[in-house]
Order: sequence, then C-alpha cells, then structure tokens
Amino acid sequence: MKRVLAACLVVAVAGVAGVAIAIAATTGSSGSSATGATVSVKSISGAGRVLVDSKGRALYRSEQERNGKVLCTGACLSFWQPLTVTGTPKKGSGVQGTLATVKRPDGRRQVTFNGKLLYSFKLDKPGKVTGDNFKDAFGGHMFRWHVARPVGTAGTPATTTSPTRTYTYPGY
Repeated sequence: MKRVLAACLVVAVAGVAGVAIAIAATTGSSGSSATGATVSVKSISGAGRVLVDSKGRALYRSEQERNGKVLCTGACLSFWQPLTVTGTPKKGSGVQGTLATVKRPDGRRQVTFNGKLLYSFKLDKPGKVTGDNFKDAFGGHMFRWHVARPVGTAGTPATTTSPTRTYTYPGY
C-alpha cells in the first residue's frame, strides 16, 4: 500500500532563508528491477560511482544510524525513503560489499550496505545526486546524510565542493 504525505520544508541555502517548499511524496517499498538487483553501482555526473536502487535513484546513509538502529521515522520519512524488501536483497553490477536487512519499527525490512541503512531522497530524480551532505532534524534527531558509495568508500563521507544544505522541518 502506498500513502501520500505532504510536508512543508523551509530551506536555507546560500544565505537565502525562509523559502517554503511544499512536497508531496509517496511512500512504499522499492522493489527489484527486471534484472532482480536491489542495489547496483552507477556512475552519476558530478558524484562519481554511487549505489543506486532498482530505479536508478542514488542511495544515501546517515551518520547517526549505527548498528542497525533506525532513527529516521515519522516526518523524516516524508523526505528520506527507506529502501525496503520483502525477501533477500540482491546485488547488482559492481556491488561488492554486504547487503542485509534490519527490521524497521513499522515491521518493514530495510536494506543495509556494510551495516549502513539505505534511503533514497525524495527530491532526487534517477541519475541525480542532490541530497549529499544534507543536514536536517526530525523527531529530536539531527541527521547528516551522505550518498552511499561502493566498497572502499561506503564508511566515509563523500568529498564534495557543494555547500552543506540544512533543512528544518517545522515543529521538530
């Protein structure tokens, strides 16, 4: 079942504050593509080699979620969509690390790569990376997000020349 969530986002980028963006987002599982891969590696312009879901959307991890502990819940899910599966996650081309799952508070099984929970960013389109180095806060938790990279760089933040983008969700 899919649900549509609407949220208002206040953006502070490059010194401009108070810009409100309304976002309508659909939540649900990210299934496998025709090839059966849950996670693959793709080279994306400006970002290099990154992990992607079956639809070609970049995958992200937060610095704060460790040891299978899920912190992105509630309003956080209106921007960060967990990569979930009903069976065993399958590696695609270029994936050499470990794919596994953890149980989310809602009972769904979220895919992890080398122990890091994977999410897609609602504002991304396939082949684009716009959520790298984001900082935001939801439900009393501060998050810093990084694009997920193949083995060798999955545990370190990506090098980027873009500024840190901070999003504040009203009421959190």
